[in-house]
Amino acid sequence: MSVELPLWRAISYFRVLALGYALLRYLNSYDDFLHPVAGWIYLGALTLWTLATIRSFAGPQRCTWYVLGTDLALTLTGVVMSGIVDDPARVQAGAPTLPTIWAAGTVLGFAAKGGWRPAAFAGTLIGVANIFGHGGFTGDNVHNIVLLMVAGCAIGYVIELARASEAALTRALQVESATRERERLSRDIHDGVLQVLALVQRRGGEQTAGNAPGLAELGRLAGEQERALRALMTGGPLPHQGAAEPADLRTLVTPYAGERVTVSAPGTPVLLPGPVAGELAAAVGAAVDNVHRHAGPGARAWILVEDEPDAVTVSIRDDGPGFAAGRLGEAERSGRLGVSQSIRGRLLDLGGSAELYSVPGEGVEVELRVPREGA
Repeated sequence: MSVELPLWRAISYFRVLALGYALLRYLNSYDDFLHPVAGWIYLGALTLWTLATIRSFAGPQRCTWYVLGTDLALTLTGVVMSGIVDDPARVQAGAPTLPTIWAAGTVLGFAAKGGWRPAAFAGTLIGVANIFGHGGFTGDNVHNIVLLMVAGCAIGYVIELARASEAALTRALQVESATRERERLSRDIHDGVLQVLALVQRRGGEQTAGNAPGLAELGRLAGEQERALRALMTGGPLPHQGAAEPADLRTLVTPYAGERVTVSAPGTPVLLPGPVAGELAAAVGAAVDNVHRHAGPGARAWILVEDEPDAVTVSIRDDGPGFAAGRLGEAERSGRLGVSQSIRGRLLDLGGSAELYSVPGEGVEVELRVPREGA
């Protein structure tokens, strides 16, 4: 309801200012009334009601239809009462009613609460009261009624458009949030499937007699990936990995070191929130996996972790054959989403960036950067 709140506050302020205007007008002319005491009694009740409902008119939840109905009844009473307590000559000359412009606050309240139709209903009742209870069908009355109806219906129509726009924006944000969550689940499954396939490849070369432990591990991992895949297909939730406590990125990246992979990191802990460090390390793992799969059996890779005051940067560089411009776009269109989801998608969710640089024959460099602020 954030779109409506400024309008509700404006209506609340208008009612107080309009009350002050009505009191000043009556103070300057009450001697001309036939029954001035009755007018003061009415304005006293109007003052108490306005002050008592300041908070009610500050938002749509508190301003109920009961409050608006009472407000309308008080307005109609003031309009009709004006024709009784005022001098008939003054009424015929176009003297204002007791509530004067305060009546517009009632119509605006109906408009903000229900749109242009309730505003038109309230404006019509006030107009009928003006015609039959205060001066008849005169030019001034018609002019005031038209202004009241136009203002109320216009505000009501704007409120309806604002509510529809806000509802559409809310639905769009929900769809975007769901899409990002599906992408996250897809990345988790993508990485898990690669892990299982790598295990299958390693165990496939072992002798049958020694395969029992490996087959048990393979079965466990396959079961995990099956459950994750079913959750993704049915829309079920999959928990985020990692804890909320700070984690040392070095301990998550160091396991990628090997005979052909060199890891260089600062001598002091590189602390990030647990989920952020886990996602960044998973992106590094996806980049290293791409080196193993695409750079050739003899390619080497170097991982460099840089701990800067405002960000953490991890660079993964290899000496493989590289790739031509446009190759990543072709891979994404063909359904191979390792770079777009497991690397770029992760960094985008973290509020960071992932840049890939490659020239055919000169290897590939991947630069992952996560800002510390808001990570």
